[in-house]
Amino acid sequence: MDLQRRHFCTVSLVLPASAWAHHGWSSFDLERPWYLAGVLQQVRWANPHAELQLRVDTGLQKPADLVSRSLPRQTAPVDGSALLQRARVPEGAAGDWTVELAPLTRLQAWGLEPLAAGARVELIGFTQRGAAERMLRAEFLFVGGRAIGLRSSPA
Repeated sequence: MDLQRRHFCTVSLVLPASAWAHHGWSSFDLERPWYLAGVLQQVRWANPHAELQLRVDTGLQKPADLVSRSLPRQTAPVDGSALLQRARVPEGAAGDWTVELAPLTRLQAWGLEPLAAGARVELIGFTQRGAAERMLRAEFLFVGGRAIGLRSSPA
């Protein structure tokens, strides 16, 4: 094995899973928006993106008002209204999920203060294609009566 390849293999063993997950949106199934809600168990408020450990309650259902919620106008390019309509609760959603948010600079631009364990949040997002792990990349975060578009910055 040449030195360059050996170096790559060594580095790949020490990178956290979250570093591998940070590939943009192309590896996520954008045709299946999921709705999750629950209580934060842990929060990692650091770059390259904030990450949450969310405990989803048993029996979670999509709220009746979800499709009528107001979204920031900056999210129009991703057709947020259609995502809200298509969003479903994944089968067997109860339990712990890892949720990837946006980079801290974007969260700060939205004026979002760091979240803390114990906070209740709602999310619309996507899972990675073919992944077995319970990881969601959030498109919209609903917290404290606000909807935050995580792929865009405020105007």
